[in-house]
Amino acid sequence: MSTSGGAPVVPSGWYPDPAGTGRFRWWDGSAWTDQFSTPHVPTAYTNPYANTPYAPQRPLISRETPVYNPLIWIITLLPLLTMVLLLFWNPDFRVIYVGSQQRPTVDPSSIFTPVYFLLVFSGFLTYAATVLLAYFDSERLKRDGVTRPFHWAWSFLSGPVYVIGRSVIVAKVAPGRGLAPIWVLIGVVFLSFVVSTIKMSALMSSVYNSIPR
Repeated sequence: MSTSGGAPVVPSGWYPDPAGTGRFRWWDGSAWTDQFSTPHVPTAYTNPYANTPYAPQRPLISRETPVYNPLIWIITLLPLLTMVLLLFWNPDFRVIYVGSQQRPTVDPSSIFTPVYFLLVFSGFLTYAATVLLAYFDSERLKRDGVTRPFHWAWSFLSGPVYVIGRSVIVAKVAPGRGLAPIWVLIGVVFLSFVVSTIKMSALMSSVYNSIPR
């Protein structure tokens, strides 16, 4: 397992303990750690779905290994894009009269402005970007030594689901680190809620005032 003297580097993984304990021991790529896994003991019933001879725990990563990168921060902050576009959506509501009774109603063309369609498009763009970034973030965590990181496919549900799951897994392999994206996400959600509430109240008031009484 030595990497000195030009010998080939042995990848990190579970290997039989060289001390002869009969257990598997985690090799982090440069030295043996103190983490062990009990080898599989055959029984009368064998799980047909088991594809490994043991059930290893996720090994801890070193303190020097970064747990944050630009990808996870972009995923966390992407919802702010929609919030910013919402602030720029200031439709000039116009009233038209429809029906035989000439009932006043808001002209749809005054609602569906270019900024409105940009706002809708940004939602699809944010969703697609979140899935793509989650994939690259998950692959990067693997390269950094995180065993079985939170699967990127969870981002199909939503960005916050991936951020939370990813942070929990990272916090397990890097105690005391990894949860910062959750706190930032909470701030983003709270800020988006406040801004959206104020904006919608202003728009409803504008619609109400535009209809003659």
